Amino acid sequence: MKTKRSYRYRVVDVFTERPLEGNALAVFPDAGDIDDETMQKIAREFNLAETSFVRPASLPHCALALRIFTPTREVPFAGHPTIGTSFVLLDEDRVCADGDRFVLEERVGRVKVRVERGARPLIWLTTPPIVFGPTYDPAVCARAVGLDRSDLLDIAPQLVSAGVPAIFIALRDQGAVDRARVGVDDVAMLKTSETDSFLVFVFAPTPAGAYSRMFAPEFGIIEDPATGGATGPLAAFMMRHDLVSGVAGTRFVSEQGTKMGRSSILHVAVAGESGADGIEVGGYVTPLAEGTMTF
Repeated sequence: MKTKRSYRYRVVDVFTERPLEGNALAVFPDAGDIDDETMQKIAREFNLAETSFVRPASLPHCALALRIFTPTREVPFAGHPTIGTSFVLLDEDRVCADGDRFVLEERVGRVKVRVERGARPLIWLTTPPIVFGPTYDPAVCARAVGLDRSDLLDIAPQLVSAGVPAIFIALRDQGAVDRARVGVDDVAMLKTSETDSFLVFVFAPTPAGAYSRMFAPEFGIIEDPATGGATGPLAAFMMRHDLVSGVAGTRFVSEQGTKMGRSSILHVAVAGESGADGIEVGGYVTPLAEGTMTF
């Protein structure tokens, strides 16, 4: 008979200072001997936007490695698992933060993490290199998200990626963002020979930064409460179109998840002119639960 094994996990809410808001994440801090198929099954079992698994690093100068799975697939990089897992590793003294900085290995490569100390830590990641892809017909994008062409700003939607591609669609106001809806059939309208699987990210500029929603039905995520991996590309897209200031030292926030009752605040810090020296995405983390999975 096969010997059962037990694995400890923690659940944290990311991009929030309050429990039961933000984006929930399951973290397996000691997952070195869990195989790929089982990690995918565990992620499907939790059915959260993502589940992260901590393993020994293979790249030099990395504290540890993360594997990140949605309910249906592995992703090379994601923001809320990076920040939420960093919180768990700090909380359990698993990383030695040299001047409150360390590096994690993800499928996309090395991801830098910075800890801003205070009453509670504000954890920042440096967004991996951002790549701008093709633009899309605004009228088609409007139909795909269930809106009228007049609900869009006069900015061509565009595919932008920092590891996981997303189509960014700029809308006129918060009301239009709240009316948006996206299903698998809607995503099919946006498919081209240049695109495979992607996120659909809608937002409206606000005085504080942006009001946002993200849909990823192809990834098993109907709507994501907070998408840290797409927020760096969001900042780059907004700066490209003069929707926020592109000067060095710019800081703003993206409010996401509000429509679905999981209010999330994602902080953005731009280093260098228009992010030339990097775009950081940061957030607070609230611990929620811990347990053991045995199988």
